[in-house]
Amino acid sequence: MKSVQIVFVLFFVSIASFAQEKKWTLKECINHAIKNNISIKQSELDLQTTSISKKDAMGNFLPTLTGGASHGWNFGFSINPITNDRTNQTNQFSSFGLNGGFDVYKGLQNVNQLRKANLSIIASQYQLTKMQEDVALNVANAYLQILFNKENLKVQKEQNILDTKQYTRTVQLVDAGNVPKGDLLDVQATMASGKQRIIVAENALMLSKLSLAQLLQIQDFQNFDVSSDDMPTMLSNILNETPEAVIAKAKESRTELKLAKANLEIASKDIQIAKGAFQPSLSVNYGLNTNISYNKIPSFNESTGQIDYNKASPFFQQFENNFGQNIGISLNIPIFNGFAIRNNVQRNKVNYEKVKLNVSQQELDIERNVFTAYTDTKAAKESYEAALQIEKARELAMQYAKDRYEIGMMNIFDYNQSQTAFVNAQSEVLRTKYDYIFRIKILEFYFGIPLIEKQ
Repeated sequence: MKSVQIVFVLFFVSIASFAQEKKWTLKECINHAIKNNISIKQSELDLQTTSISKKDAMGNFLPTLTGGASHGWNFGFSINPITNDRTNQTNQFSSFGLNGGFDVYKGLQNVNQLRKANLSIIASQYQLTKMQEDVALNVANAYLQILFNKENLKVQKEQNILDTKQYTRTVQLVDAGNVPKGDLLDVQATMASGKQRIIVAENALMLSKLSLAQLLQIQDFQNFDVSSDDMPTMLSNILNETPEAVIAKAKESRTELKLAKANLEIASKDIQIAKGAFQPSLSVNYGLNTNISYNKIPSFNESTGQIDYNKASPFFQQFENNFGQNIGISLNIPIFNGFAIRNNVQRNKVNYEKVKLNVSQQELDIERNVFTAYTDTKAAKESYEAALQIEKARELAMQYAKDRYEIGMMNIFDYNQSQTAFVNAQSEVLRTKYDYIFRIKILEFYFGIPLIEKQ
């Protein structure tokens, strides 16, 4: 029994260990965010709403059918609803009816409503896609921020190791009398600054993990981590394309422009629906009805000269005897309604012009955003290449300063300055590297290349 308990304990410990050691790839992060993000779920509900609206539009083509039943009493002097006789007694009666109607013609409003509903579904799908794309970009940015903070923390820790070695070397130099004892204090201060940078880097890494965990709706952000092996590549030919080619591709593929054009078609249908109210409407109506009376029926007895009260006819006999039908055609011609229809048409025309301007604005925004993204990507590439050269030069300068310091030809202050410059150069390489990667992804995104391959 004890061995079984040990097996269960080891099993659950291994599960907990696996959960903590799991490292999320970029693809997993984006897919998880798309499935769990609140804004995306709201867009999915909006899509469901437009699907229901389409069912409403389809229902307008179907006939209407309503049934009704009533039961009532008349007290005192009244007219019997069954016999139409004036009576001074309580009348109890029931009535049943079934009515149907069908729109033969309604100014094509039903047709245009259905077309508008189909366009609304397309627009909602575009809105959902745009939301997914926005979330994917945010996740990619947060993912790269974690990778940057990881590498930055690694650099700071490696520098701390070098500072420790330098401290040991300085102690030896002080003991040998090659450098003054005050240099040891400067090295200690440098080590303290390095530890402080480690703390800052650790906090930045934790906050970046928290930011991504919130995007993914993950509560246990302290054990959340991403895989460093899934870093997007910097190898891309996107800068070989001209800005004009990227803009043309973006206008073909960008979801926000497709959404704006879909909304323009919807606004056009609204105008047609409003104009349909100017036209006559024709409908057909058909109804069935019957009445039941529960009162005794008075009749004059010629032999006695008195009025006799006979029992009411059976329920189903009255149901059949009192059965009636009606059919009718209704034609409505709008003549004057206080300019309500005209104003509604004008209102929808104004809205159409507004949506049309929005389409033009989206095209201008795409042009501006692509030019900006192209320029930023090109500048980020040049900055990264320059940062690599600076890092290499700073590394050689620091090594040169170290050699001069150890033979007493440079003071500790200048050596520390050289060392700090090298650390800053390393951090700048990391910053420009991840900035360049993200800029590439944005520019590729405008060119129609997805952040990740679709499942």
